[in-house]
Amino acid sequence: MFMKFLIRPFECGRGFCALAVAAALWMGPAVPASHAQDYTPVQTEDSGFGPLNTAPPTGKTPEQIITDFAAKESLFRKARASYGYRQSVRVDTIDDGGRVDGEYQQVTEISYDSQGGRVETVTFAPQNTLQRIMMSPSDFSDIEHRLPFILTTEDLGQYIITYVGRQKVDELDTYVFDAGPKVMEKGKRYFQGRVWVDQQDLQIVLVSGKAVPDDTRRGHEDLSPPFTTYREQIDGKYWFPTYTKAEGVLHFQGGTGYLSQDVHIREIVKYSNYKQFGSTVKILYDGQDITNNKAPDAGNKTPAAGKPGTPPAATTAPPK
Repeated sequence: MFMKFLIRPFECGRGFCALAVAAALWMGPAVPASHAQDYTPVQTEDSGFGPLNTAPPTGKTPEQIITDFAAKESLFRKARASYGYRQSVRVDTIDDGGRVDGEYQQVTEISYDSQGGRVETVTFAPQNTLQRIMMSPSDFSDIEHRLPFILTTEDLGQYIITYVGRQKVDELDTYVFDAGPKVMEKGKRYFQGRVWVDQQDLQIVLVSGKAVPDDTRRGHEDLSPPFTTYREQIDGKYWFPTYTKAEGVLHFQGGTGYLSQDVHIREIVKYSNYKQFGSTVKILYDGQDITNNKAPDAGNKTPAAGKPGTPPAATTAPPK
């Protein structure tokens, strides 16, 4: 589950808005003009981020870095299918006084079958009290595919990747890139925003942006807020997503028989309890089997030091 899902208003025309921490971090490719006024992001402090050095990288060209980290992302995608984990989703709508007036929660244990198929077992799902919005199929698709955004070698042809510079994020030295779709095919959704790549491991450690495009047709709006997803090093090898937050205000247009409306939403997605299960899959890199290898100097990295930024604690912890 990823912390990004689209939310659409009920047929009565009530709207939805979502806040996202991503806005303070991501100043990347412009959102298409048709979607630029669909939401208002919440401005938050970007503590932990050093100054952005826009000078060219040393030792490698941006194109070489992109090729290398995309190859690592391909390995990451394959490796993640051999891990089970817990996904905790919480979506709140917030009234003008700052009080929560509706909530959706779900905790799911994620695993994969022998054919690589995703298996979801819901372990906690209290009554859904959202009244001003409802979650659409696009919301759940975004949680699975776009909130944890993975930019693999196979995906490169779909995106324009632009080198932005180098930046220190907490204790990590990172390369910074902007990413956006080359062409938006009908019926498909893409990531648009900024990614931070660890200079040593050449894996994405932080993403900040939004899923595009939104459906802005009157009476059919399916809008989404910007989001930020943090990754953390697991088993000394892979940078897996552990926390996503989106918070902002979505603007729904008025129509025949109903008024326009803004809705404030906050989304939190947590990924925890990563456990590798038995698998016959081998992870190959440069022709070598690295399935059981740790990353170089992995012993010097702790989750606290390796995590790019300390996300705020959720207001309610998921059940153990």
